[in-house]
Amino acid sequence: MFSASPSRAWDVRRLPSAEDKVFLVTGGNAGIGYFVAEQLAATGAVVLLGSRDAAKAGAAMASIGARVAGARVRHLPLDLADLSSLAAAVDGSDLDHLDAVVHNAGVALDDPPRLETADGHELMFGTNHLGHFALTRWLAPLLSAAPAGRVVTVGSFAARSERLDLDDPQSTRDYRPKRSYGRSKLAQMCFGFELDRRLRAAGSTVLSVVAHPGGALDSLTPSRPPVHVTSPGQRLRALPAGLLVQGKEAGAWPIVRATLDPDVRGGQLWGPRLFGLRGLPRHEPVPTHMADGAVAARLWAVSCVLTGTESHLGFPAR
Repeated sequence: MFSASPSRAWDVRRLPSAEDKVFLVTGGNAGIGYFVAEQLAATGAVVLLGSRDAAKAGAAMASIGARVAGARVRHLPLDLADLSSLAAAVDGSDLDHLDAVVHNAGVALDDPPRLETADGHELMFGTNHLGHFALTRWLAPLLSAAPAGRVVTVGSFAARSERLDLDDPQSTRDYRPKRSYGRSKLAQMCFGFELDRRLRAAGSTVLSVVAHPGGALDSLTPSRPPVHVTSPGQRLRALPAGLLVQGKEAGAWPIVRATLDPDVRGGQLWGPRLFGLRGLPRHEPVPTHMADGAVAARLWAVSCVLTGTESHLGFPAR
């Protein structure tokens, strides 16, 4: 283990020690979130897996424990599709501070019909964006109690080609699953950048950073049974795609760096080095449509109304 510094290159295989840290990874029981949690656990940190499925969380904890000696991993029951449950979930964490939350959990639907959350919100927008927006409000005191708390929002390469329709944010008039997914991830990313602007204006010590995994395929992902199994045949067939994209273990690298690296700054975007699709993590320029402060402010106001949340999200008001 070593302490990262500007004079020493970041090494995804030799992460800095974080034995005194506590991290929450939403959706940490599967996919990108699992590998984020596994890599963070290897730093010695306490890692909470935010998941509504206790059995899947248990399988993920067992897998991490088998690969990381002395791993300190816990399950935090969490259902982002049920906004009324979030306050109790955070209260049940028994934490006095939280060094970082990784807003990773997400729903991706490929086909109709349009589905809704328990609160009546379109499922992808309601879970991916509104659930994390509301969760941030309840985590704000814990993040503020840490010496340098961090909110790391996991976006998607798919958000680059989408634009928000804030007159119909929940796709009630024209529902197309893949477009709705891309817009939900764009909303998350715009939220992450706007949150940092508001935190800086308030003089908060908490940072908000956005990261994305690039192109991350199951077929290029190393097996972690029973959480994920990739057959030799699947890996062989996926090798040509590996020239452009990567597996989910590597997809976790930008997110882990955004969580751990002391040189990361609020408002930054982190992703894979090669065309934003694969490779080692790097600091990327923020696309213009994600940096639009007017759109982000309007999204923020809409999100407050839909979640019944105060505009300051529990952080000091500006």
